[in-house]
Amino acid sequence: MHSTFVRPLNAIAVMASGKGSNLRVILDAVQAGTCPVDVRLVISDKEHAQALQIARAAGVAQVEFINPKDYASREAFDAACCERIETVGCQWVVLAGYMRILSDVFVQYFSGRVINVHPALLPSFVGADGVGDALKYGVKISGCTVHLVDEVLDGGPILAQMAVPVLEDDTRETLHARIQQAEHQLYPETLRRLVTQAFEISGRRVIWQSQA
Repeated sequence: MHSTFVRPLNAIAVMASGKGSNLRVILDAVQAGTCPVDVRLVISDKEHAQALQIARAAGVAQVEFINPKDYASREAFDAACCERIETVGCQWVVLAGYMRILSDVFVQYFSGRVINVHPALLPSFVGADGVGDALKYGVKISGCTVHLVDEVLDGGPILAQMAVPVLEDDTRETLHARIQQAEHQLYPETLRRLVTQAFEISGRRVIWQSQA
C-alpha cells in the first residue's frame, strides 16, 4: 500500500472569493497564538472581495487581486497564481471560500499541499450545495470536512471532520450557519496540526503522527 509522509512547514497562501469568514478566523487564531501559521499571501479572483479587506486590515504582507479576465484560459490563470504563490515561498495553499474550481495544472503543481473545507461530511454531498443537498436528503447529522485537494471535486484525503446535528426545523440558512460555526473551529485547529505534526497518507487514510 502506498504511503507518503508529510512534514510540517508553516508558510501558507490563502485563496478566497467572498466574505472571508474562514480567513478571518484563521487570522484571528494566528493573532491569538493558537494557530502558528505564517499567512504570507492572500489572493482573490474578485476585486472587491471582503476577504481582501480583512487581509489588509490584519497586516498580511501580500494581498492581491488577480483578474481571471487577464488570462486566456483557466489553466493560464491558475499558472499565474502558482507562480505568485511560489515566489512568496508558501508551502501550503488554503482555500477559504474560493469559488473557482482549480485546474489540474494547479492541483498537480501543489500536489498534496492544497487544503479545503467543505460544508458536509465527505464523501457525502460533494459539490456546490453540500448544505442544501444534505438537508433535502433528510440526514440527521451533517457537518464539515477539511481535506486535501486532488483532481476529483471534493475527493481528496480527509484531514479532519466535525459533526453537526440537523434539527427538525432547520432551513438551509440555519443549518449552514451552524456548519460555519463548526468550520470556524475546525479549520484553524486542523491548520495548527498541519504545521506542527507530520502525517502519513496510507491509501486514502490520513494518519497523524504523535507529537514529539
